[in-house]
Amino acid sequence: MTWIVYADGACAPSNPGPSGWGVVLIAPEGAGLSDHFGFIGPGTNQIAELTAAIEGLRRVPAGAAVELFSDSQYVVKGLSEWRSGWERRGFRNSKGEPVANQGLWKTLFALADARRVRPQWVRGHAGDVYNERADGLANQALRLKRGSAPPAAPAA
Repeated sequence: MTWIVYADGACAPSNPGPSGWGVVLIAPEGAGLSDHFGFIGPGTNQIAELTAAIEGLRRVPAGAAVELFSDSQYVVKGLSEWRSGWERRGFRNSKGEPVANQGLWKTLFALADARRVRPQWVRGHAGDVYNERADGLANQALRLKRGSAPPAAPAA
């Protein structure tokens, strides 16, 4: 029984600038699909991508198996390739500089450690339905904050 999380961040109209996150959560065995999104405030694309992954994992029970899909190589490689080196070097990168967004990385690692996470890269803006949906949610968070979201449909 594996949870599926599609996570994406957005920063617009500039980077850095206003940022938001979006998550599509698919429960095991087709038990449900849910959308989640939020506004972060001033940030960067990297902060938005990390926040999306964090928010996605927070919504999955501890101990669960999770496939975490992201179009961010930064998130996927951080979880799968760079972490051990960062930890070995005291959260310093290969140049000896402090790892950027260290607090967010530590939060993401703690959430991943409490679950069985398999990070998966998905090409952004390439037609993957759930990745496109997560991107749309992140951008919706930005539109809502700016007050330019489309009006809600009238009640039936």
